[in-house]
Amino acid sequence: MPKQPASPGLRDAMKKKVTLREQFLAEMEAVVPWGRLLALIAPHYPKVGPKGGRPPMPLETMLRVYLPRRTGTR
Repeated sequence: MPKQPASPGLRDAMKKKVTLREQFLAEMEAVVPWGRLLALIAPHYPKVGPKGGRPPMPLETMLRVYLPRRTGTR
């Protein structure tokens, strides 16, 4: 029966390398004041009209898609 790795060795074996994308998203999460930004834009963001139609994408989703493209990461 092979020896089992010690706890620190197992922890190192399970560690995943942080990708540039994950690093960027973590930095963006720490820097961007999401609550204030959403509160500032929300009154001007389109809403579903009285005739119905296609509902707009959620504001936070749109910002999270749009901002990385404007910072030159894609």
